[in-house]
Amino acid sequence: MGGAAPARLPLPLPRPPRLHSHQSTPIPYLHATAPAAASSSTLSVPRSAPSPSVRVARPRRRAAMSAAAASSSSSIGVSDGTGIGALSLESVGHNDLLVVGPGVLGRIVAEMWKQEYPGCKVYGQTATTDHHSELTDIGIIPSLKGSRIGPKFPYVIFCAPPYRSEDYAGDLRVAASNWNGEGSFLFTSSTAVYDCSDNGLCSEDSPCVQIGQSPRTDVLLKAENVVLEAGGCVLRLVGLYKSDRGPHVYWLSKGTLDARPDHVLNLIHYEDAASLAIAIMKKGLRSRVFVGCDNEPLSRQEIMDRVNRSGKFDTEFQGFTGTDGPLGKRMENSKTRAEIGWRPKYPSFTEFLGLSNL
Repeated sequence: MGGAAPARLPLPLPRPPRLHSHQSTPIPYLHATAPAAASSSTLSVPRSAPSPSVRVARPRRRAAMSAAAASSSSSIGVSDGTGIGALSLESVGHNDLLVVGPGVLGRIVAEMWKQEYPGCKVYGQTATTDHHSELTDIGIIPSLKGSRIGPKFPYVIFCAPPYRSEDYAGDLRVAASNWNGEGSFLFTSSTAVYDCSDNGLCSEDSPCVQIGQSPRTDVLLKAENVVLEAGGCVLRLVGLYKSDRGPHVYWLSKGTLDARPDHVLNLIHYEDAASLAIAIMKKGLRSRVFVGCDNEPLSRQEIMDRVNRSGKFDTEFQGFTGTDGPLGKRMENSKTRAEIGWRPKYPSFTEFLGLSNL
């Protein structure tokens, strides 16, 4: 009683909560509408009433700190050590594109899209921050899977493979939620879903494997259903290749392979797959399925005979030694070409190698 009053201690403001990168374990994308607790633009004091001997920060200071926190994460991309950012609240342009899974195909799509729409912004959403600096260098604004996106996009293309996802269909739902319903939403799937074999002819309208028969095709078909129900389109692609990627590169590295030589493969160059994807998105179609292939299926043996004959590679393939296994199917996409008005730059793998068709 009558002693000196205890010193008043300032109440520290709680730091804004941070999202974690989860680089080692991929997590499902967060929906565009994130919980209020995930926002870094609002600071609050504890729920319990402050003690009379404790001084609360003045509103002016708190507002200034809140504004600074919001500014630090106002653009999508690598904004701090976590690599997590949030898209600016400024309006998204009419031709801006979100690429979910900007790998080899996604980057080619982004490059072609920017040529088609100069001045547009292309965003790339990835599972880790490993390649964010590379994306920035080529003009793609990176974001991390799980970061808050915010405004929706008029164009969204999903190129991420299923093997890195714990919930592939769920990832497609989130991608669909980031689409504003204008422009186009496109999912690049696979012709593996078609129930064709024994080198039979297969086209856009051929029957698919029934759900429940194959875990691999189940994942793709369930993801496709999410896209189609949302009004998006599906592009089922065959084997992708370019000079340094594709089955021919793998087989060359082996020299010989225990696989049957007469198994038929269907191919499309990466650039042609990208140009077809863009042509479909520009059409603004809804809930449609298309096929991407060059209409020139080749057997394994035919592919490697042409590789050896081209003289474009340092080594030669020795041969296939297998006799068992499926024979594959022969994909054909005349319906897609007629509706979209698309033709490939590389009509066949043979012509890509600079050879004439035999």
